[in-house]
Amino acid sequence: MADVVVVGSGPNGLAAAVILARAGLAVEVHEAQDTIGGGSRTAEVTLPGFRHDTCAGAHPMALASPFFRAFDLAAHGVDLLTPEASYAHPLDGGAAGIAWHDLERTVADLGRDGPMWRSLFAPLVRDWQQVVDLAMSDMRHVPLLSPTTIRFGLRTLEQGSPLWNARFGDEIAPALLTGVATHAITQPRALPAAGAGLMLATLAHAGGWVIPRGGSQAIIDAMVTDLELLGGKVITGHRVDSLDEFRDARAVVLDTAPAELLRIAGQRLPDRYRRTLGRFRYGSAACKVDFALSGPVPWQHPDCARAGTLHLIGTRAEAMAAERAVAAGRHSDRPYVLAIQPGVVDPSRAPEGKHTFYTYAHVPHGSDRDVSDTVIAQIERFAPGFRDLVLATSVRTATELSTYNANYIGGDISAGAMTLRQTAFRPAPRWNPYATPLPGVYLCSSSTPPGPGVHGMSGLHAANHVLRRRFGVYTDPLELLAATNR
Repeated sequence: MADVVVVGSGPNGLAAAVILARAGLAVEVHEAQDTIGGGSRTAEVTLPGFRHDTCAGAHPMALASPFFRAFDLAAHGVDLLTPEASYAHPLDGGAAGIAWHDLERTVADLGRDGPMWRSLFAPLVRDWQQVVDLAMSDMRHVPLLSPTTIRFGLRTLEQGSPLWNARFGDEIAPALLTGVATHAITQPRALPAAGAGLMLATLAHAGGWVIPRGGSQAIIDAMVTDLELLGGKVITGHRVDSLDEFRDARAVVLDTAPAELLRIAGQRLPDRYRRTLGRFRYGSAACKVDFALSGPVPWQHPDCARAGTLHLIGTRAEAMAAERAVAAGRHSDRPYVLAIQPGVVDPSRAPEGKHTFYTYAHVPHGSDRDVSDTVIAQIERFAPGFRDLVLATSVRTATELSTYNANYIGGDISAGAMTLRQTAFRPAPRWNPYATPLPGVYLCSSSTPPGPGVHGMSGLHAANHVLRRRFGVYTDPLELLAATNR
């Protein structure tokens, strides 16, 4: 009999499972799909031999989050490959901003805006762990104020206000920063997007945006192997429909969106909490388009070929306009497209000489439109001749994404709109966002702090509460991870 049942096998659910198992508890993980991993699966979705990440592809947090720093993916056999350039942002006419792993190389490329890029990021890169510890907190027990956290806060306020253009004089540097802030699938000048963008850009110059050899599934497989060595079990192909299935468990941890908690718990939840979860907002969505290519993408700017990730949108103003359209329920003619080319560092993702190419475009919530033609046009804008390389495509519309992963309500891969309120109070305004009113039932998905991303920290924070409240274990979860690794 399991002491703890975890529902959902995404990175957060597995992080919670690993920590609870390392505390000596019997843990079972139940996954609705036939394969584990949530948003971190890898599969052949176009042609045989082409391995595509089905959602998350590049991993700034795989080296940086406190959970993964303690878990140590490399020690568990995951080969994390670091592209020479973390991300690139092409512009019309063959120009591009390149966020090299080397900060000074980036500064040199940015011309007169280079010194301002250095002044923005050098202090954050120097103390990147403090930046991450702040951003990956539970938003309740934040680290004590330090010069680094103050700098990060002031820079977030700057980039989340009308002052965001004040430090730059040309187009490339602000576009380069806006592209990474738009990962949040909201207005890039919103404070949550500005903070996320600054953190991710800091990591681009610190550990880098690594790509796991073989695909994101390697991260998941390492966590499952660790869990099973500790006696844990993973059960796939089991869609949980009621908490009554786990009456004998002392705790249930749900790596699910609030809508799934409502479905599973039903009328057992108090009316007030149920109404609060019903008001939880889901944000704009993504349409995923994968390509099997006969060769590398023919970027106009040659250094784009060295980047693992690219942001295809154009200027800062274009990014703002595209995100406004999507938020208003309209498809942009020139949408924000995030692209990942893993073959830059990992030739194992495709047959020899060929390449996998991953993209997603921002679309309105609940969209059922196949935007692959628009995506191809946006790629062609910066890489003429791209369409001639396409051997096959695979498309998942926003509505299909929500079928593929029940946490992606309406195609929202962030599992909740990244508003200021919902950044601090996900999924409800409670001091403990992980505990539900039901004894022993907890949430640990990206719908809880610190929000979306492959970092495992929502799982860690939830596991910490489970250990303390249900089992009287007060050991720091990070100490449990580090002690077992030794």
